[in-house]
Amino acid sequence: MNDLAPLLTPEGRALLEEVRGTAPADELAVATRLRRDHPADLVSAALGQARLRQRAAAKFAAADAERMFFTPNGVEQSTRASVAAYRARRLTDLGVTSAADLCCGIGGDAIALARAGIRVLAVDRDPLTAAVARANAEALGLTELMEVREADVTEVDTAGYDAVFVDPARRGGRGRIFDPEAYSPPLSWAVAAARRAPHAALKIAPGIPHEAVPPEAEAEWISDGGDVKEAVLWFGTGAPGAVRATLLPGPRTLLGRGLPDPEVRPVGRYLYEPDGAVIRAHLVAEVAEEVAGGLLDATIAYVTADELHPTPYATPYEITDQLPFNLKKLKALLREREVGTLTVKKRGSAVEPEELRRKVKPQGPNAATVFLTRVAGAPTMLVGGPARPPEGP
Repeated sequence: MNDLAPLLTPEGRALLEEVRGTAPADELAVATRLRRDHPADLVSAALGQARLRQRAAAKFAAADAERMFFTPNGVEQSTRASVAAYRARRLTDLGVTSAADLCCGIGGDAIALARAGIRVLAVDRDPLTAAVARANAEALGLTELMEVREADVTEVDTAGYDAVFVDPARRGGRGRIFDPEAYSPPLSWAVAAARRAPHAALKIAPGIPHEAVPPEAEAEWISDGGDVKEAVLWFGTGAPGAVRATLLPGPRTLLGRGLPDPEVRPVGRYLYEPDGAVIRAHLVAEVAEEVAGGLLDATIAYVTADELHPTPYATPYEITDQLPFNLKKLKALLREREVGTLTVKKRGSAVEPEELRRKVKPQGPNAATVFLTRVAGAPTMLVGGPARPPEGP
């Protein structure tokens, strides 16, 4: 899709309505029928847009995705709506009423900001992307709060805005970019722009090294439904150097307290698997303190404890068996327990879950979880299942 304009005409909009929800298996037949009365390029563009809208429903509310316009990169790189809405709420809590969204893409973050009542200047240098963002502002009735500008973000004056939000491009011709200075624009430019604003939020990859976080920034790692989505560097929050992990939905936020690494201890009755945002934020020690536990191994983010302490920041499992790494022993144990549904989790093990399932051939009516990990440096298999709180009297 290189030109959005035909889809915005009455004919294009009518075609979009007609192809809504077309299943992939039906596309050829639908295209053949529609090309009798419409230009082939327009039919292809409408079907392509319908396909993108179906993919976008995983990130946006279905009612929004059906009205919005997308590019393939836009669907891939746009922020999940729940995460964008959470970030917009944080900005409104800081008193922000206007923001410059630099590298706005198809407008997902700008939409969340506008819906939070923030006046937004959304900027992107790619003509098609900017056109899509503008069309989305119109489709969702947000044009009074969203101004979309096609420009190089490094040349935009943001002095009149309460906040700056920057989402640098982190993909290139060869895929994902891991060096923050290879972002477009580079992280150093984004940090400089943030320092000039009263408030700022920089969206970055969750794998950013902690030593790359500027000392005056607050660093937040965000997960949604258990999946780590992004990290954000916040400026102007009054909490320089703070570290937090936020779990959506909720939100539930765990603040770092600068705790030392937990001690390594023997395997207890329960194993806690911290949320990915907690791990990325280096807040496993905070979880260990919350559940009165320690680490299985000094280099692995599994916490073990003797008692069950429910926490939103980690998933608890009850451990029934501890074995040295030995597939024959595991296979015999699973056969004895009649385990046919086997969940395999691993940290610190080179064995792939599918390979293990293939070798142990689980069969039976029961379910179990096996953790392939290390305990005090030794390759170990821990068997158990999701922990259930004790029943009341």
